[in-house]
Amino acid sequence: MVGRITVSEGEFAGWETYEVTDTTFDSTVGPFYRKPDPDGSMRCAFRAEQKHMNFGGRMHGGCLMTFADIAMFQIAYQEMEGASGVTVQLDSTFIDGAYVGELIEATGQVTKAGKSLIFVRGQINTGERLLMTFSGVIRKFTPRD
Repeated sequence: MVGRITVSEGEFAGWETYEVTDTTFDSTVGPFYRKPDPDGSMRCAFRAEQKHMNFGGRMHGGCLMTFADIAMFQIAYQEMEGASGVTVQLDSTFIDGAYVGELIEATGQVTKAGKSLIFVRGQINTGERLLMTFSGVIRKFTPRD
């Protein structure tokens, strides 16, 4: 079970996250946070920890791709209209590495939203340093009973 909560204290006070009561992949690699920017677009973030690093001391590419996938759904939140969805495509370009302690943020926009497909593109930064660009497609659907 998950429930959305607003963080009340600490570095991410005012951001939303998900309170996870099950052990899921997201709960293992997170927590991840989101908040709307002044223009209404969604910003996602997390603080890099040792568990996110590879043997070379940089953030694992799989962690960045996981974050891009999660951010893609947050960026498309309004177009999802409460529906469920699955990622049908996720393309990425790795540009730089991140290190323990850095604030990792994703921003982006929906480039097209239809009845069942939503196209998203975005980028992941730490400060002014670009780490990765991504684009993807979400297929939204109504869950079966």
